[in-house]
Amino acid sequence: MTGALRERFWERYTLEELTTPEWEALCDGCGQCCLLKLHDEESQELAVLNVACRLLDTHSCQCSDYENRFDFVPDCTQLTPELVKEFTWLPSTCGYRRVAEGRKLAGWHPLLSNDAERVHRKGVSVRSYAVSQDDVPENQLESHIIAVLPM
Repeated sequence: MTGALRERFWERYTLEELTTPEWEALCDGCGQCCLLKLHDEESQELAVLNVACRLLDTHSCQCSDYENRFDFVPDCTQLTPELVKEFTWLPSTCGYRRVAEGRKLAGWHPLLSNDAERVHRKGVSVRSYAVSQDDVPENQLESHIIAVLPM
């Protein structure tokens, strides 16, 4: 990540006012947004799976090819300030969601703790339970549902 981060930017600026490096730094590295979701049009529910996008390194919880992810995963969704407010499935722990809702970052967030591993030790990341999309046949995805949320 290049570019200077303004002091405690997450408390002083809205999501729309963040620079690109600040936006990227706000990610807590949990990997939850990279879990696959199934949308049921009939029930208007969203099923969250323990299956991660094939590009997610399930140990580091980082995209293995972030710069080129749209070339390999065309339906990858790039979070924007507008989408953060729209995506009610983002976990309440998400740094983007917390700032959008006017809440403080969690104490374990890397911006506060200076420890990128803390998100994993606190059990917030998907490290302990996510499996790669490459390891799950498409006809078995429904057996990997871990939560069902209203839309």
